[in-house]
Amino acid sequence: MAVIGAEAQSVAVAWQVYQITHSALDLGLTGLALFLPGLIFMLAAGHAADRFDRRRIILLCYAVQAGCTGALLWLSLSPCLLAGGRVWPIYAVLVGIGMGRAFSGPASSALLPSLVPKEDFVNAVTWGATIYQIANMSGPAFGGLLFTLPLVGSIEGEGWQGAPIVYLFTLLLLLGFILQVSMIRPEPIERKPTAFNAGTVLAGLEYVWRNKLLLGSISLDLFAVMLGGAVALLPIFATEILHAGPRGLGLLRAMPSVGALFVSLLLVVKPIKRSAGATMLTCVGIYGVATIVFGLSHSLVLSLIALTVTGASDMVSVVVRSSMLQLATPPEMRGRVSAVNWLFIGASNEFGEFESGVTAHWWGAVRAVVIGGVGSVLVTLSAAALFPRLRRADALTTESLMEANRELSTAEAVD
Repeated sequence: MAVIGAEAQSVAVAWQVYQITHSALDLGLTGLALFLPGLIFMLAAGHAADRFDRRRIILLCYAVQAGCTGALLWLSLSPCLLAGGRVWPIYAVLVGIGMGRAFSGPASSALLPSLVPKEDFVNAVTWGATIYQIANMSGPAFGGLLFTLPLVGSIEGEGWQGAPIVYLFTLLLLLGFILQVSMIRPEPIERKPTAFNAGTVLAGLEYVWRNKLLLGSISLDLFAVMLGGAVALLPIFATEILHAGPRGLGLLRAMPSVGALFVSLLLVVKPIKRSAGATMLTCVGIYGVATIVFGLSHSLVLSLIALTVTGASDMVSVVVRSSMLQLATPPEMRGRVSAVNWLFIGASNEFGEFESGVTAHWWGAVRAVVIGGVGSVLVTLSAAALFPRLRRADALTTESLMEANRELSTAEAVD
């Protein structure tokens, strides 16, 4: 529910910013505004998730995000505040949303294992990813559709159309999500009082660094998605290359989730039981190739197919990485380790949007996407060479992953 609203909102924000500034760099700055709070506070957020009630943290963070969505609604109903090409108020609100995500992300990830039995965890991750992708698919479609409604006037001739109704839609869904979370009753977890100091805050980073299987899987996602991501530039492709308009933008934003949804449903029926590491590496390479195809395409149909393939291949990486993260981490460390994961995800997604905006500002949107796709392929090849045990990782079970970590640590110690 919250993801549907957030994705619809992201379409409205991107289209508004681009209509006001017509700048790829300003589009990239929307991702930077969301990423910076995570960079600054994510490790502290992980410590909080291990020390305090995770459900209450989630409730508080989504209340903050709901307030920020209300601020976007107010800005869209007060066009004079953004007249003259001023978009910094939007960035300021996005920083607030990023703050809420920074603390809710680790708490949400760490909460999941206390909701389902260990033997059902991988299946729960797959079902959760399936539901997430349904929301990720429908959210942009709703955003693109609602944005085309002629609801508000214009700023210097640029149509804002239905931005307020998109934000109102998001706000209502966030409030509904808060109500749902308030009814969750997770299994109690024994927490040992820990001091808030550099040692406890950095424990998650230290754990990931020592467990090279986790380090390899997380860093692979970081660099491959950061370089290959084209989401921030979709308004440019929809407007100037594919001539598809805001509805086309919503469709483009939705297609990666269509591919991801198909794969997640397939994984529910036929889960990954063997060769998990090799499968993940292969799919990340496919992600890079599909990104190159999208960057070179001038056909809406081909672009939609390429984006569908990026979502499908990335979904495999998400399931494998998420399962490795939780199954290979002790319960008392899950908040801090999840914080490291969320920091890397934020770097690959939001900071990746900033990187895309900067490179598009330098080289143009098409070259930026193509070069990023090539970079993703090279990163995959490098990860396969630098993390051989990741390539050989087999079953997604606690015992198998722990054994792979021990083997890798021993091999590195010998080297």
